[in-house]
Amino acid sequence: MTRLSRLYAHVLAIVAGACMALVFGVIFVNSLRRYVSGQSLPWGDELPVYVTIYGVMSGVALACLQDRHIRFAVLLDALSDHARGRLLLAMDAVTCIVGVALAWSGLVFVSRRPQVEASGLIGSAQDLAAATGIEALVWLGRMGTWQFAIVYGGVALALAAALRLSTRAKEI
Repeated sequence: MTRLSRLYAHVLAIVAGACMALVFGVIFVNSLRRYVSGQSLPWGDELPVYVTIYGVMSGVALACLQDRHIRFAVLLDALSDHARGRLLLAMDAVTCIVGVALAWSGLVFVSRRPQVEASGLIGSAQDLAAATGIEALVWLGRMGTWQFAIVYGGVALALAAALRLSTRAKEI
């Protein structure tokens, strides 16, 4: 694994871990608040779902980069080492193309309706924007921010596959 690949793997692992920690923290605090006061956080049910998508996308890219993803190895096991290397190289190239296609389709999807509000988040996002004076924080309550995870995932996957392709090409 090259230095760039290791750095990218660390970044993906940090993002995935931070998303997992945030999801746990929000669910934990929301559960405690619900049992203590009988009220949930207004964004406590919706935010973990959206953050999880970013975490999963980071994890998928990390698995691809480390070549630890699920695959059916029946065909691979029947091939010679040379043919196996060529097939894996082709699979990395196809994965890179799929990542680019995912990013493009996500971008088209997000750009069609970026203003749609996330019902559980918009009120808190507007309050936060008003309290801080940072109007851009309203975007935390819009679906486009969270649907952008598709674009992020596609770019992350394409980059991971390209790095893996480069590493594998040097090994052949």
